[in-house]
Amino acid sequence: MSDERGRGDEKKIAIFIDLENLVLGVQEAKYKRFDVNLVLDRLLEKGKIVVKRAYCDWRRFEPYTRSFHECAIEMIDIPSRSLSGKNSADIHMVVDAMDLSYSKEHLDTFAVASGDSDFSPLVSKLKENDKYVIGIGVKNSTSELLRDNCDEFIYYEDLIRQPTATRLPVSGAPGGLTEKQAECFALLVDSIHALLREGKEVIWGSMAKQTMKRKRPSFNESYYGYNSLSQLLEDAARLGVISFTKDGKTGAYQITGVAEIGQGG
Repeated sequence: MSDERGRGDEKKIAIFIDLENLVLGVQEAKYKRFDVNLVLDRLLEKGKIVVKRAYCDWRRFEPYTRSFHECAIEMIDIPSRSLSGKNSADIHMVVDAMDLSYSKEHLDTFAVASGDSDFSPLVSKLKENDKYVIGIGVKNSTSELLRDNCDEFIYYEDLIRQPTATRLPVSGAPGGLTEKQAECFALLVDSIHALLREGKEVIWGSMAKQTMKRKRPSFNESYYGYNSLSQLLEDAARLGVISFTKDGKTGAYQITGVAEIGQGG
């Protein structure tokens, strides 16, 4: 029973990426090249990404093809035309998003990665269809109309500033962990912080595990030497990584605290 806590509200996400808009926005803001992994990692904290599509003239954005392929993103090629290349990409995104909105009822969350105001009517239609809409864009190149029409908006700048992987001390230092423990507990700490960012007031152990598996689908307690999630959490508490209480009726673990761990870029 305890393993099902928090599972019912897992979002099923479809993301649609207007690559040209994001790349130009990143360039104008003088950041390093657009990193799609930052976007996907943030969305994985919210739920399971079921559909990933990116739209552009891929001949013009060939340097991005490898990273998008590695992320298993479907790359929709929209060859540029002298007058309407950009609008053509916009139209394809809108048609595909609306098609999925009507045909895939299990998709409850749509992420529109663009700052273009032309997508504001799409956002309105998705919301009419009872979909939760997350916008993602570069601050200075994002339309206020689009931003304010979304249920939630994530600025790319915030993803850049967000600390990356947690680092825990490994053996050799007083109180250090084994290499496998450090890897496992770092993922646990990152997942707990992700749940806190999502405003979760109560964090059950099963919720943390669910987020760990979204962040790293290959995660399994046994690889790290634990027979169960309970053993993993108890060892983390013993080593001061987390604190928890145990529900007297169900035996479920509620995480009540997490150590402040140094983070690296």
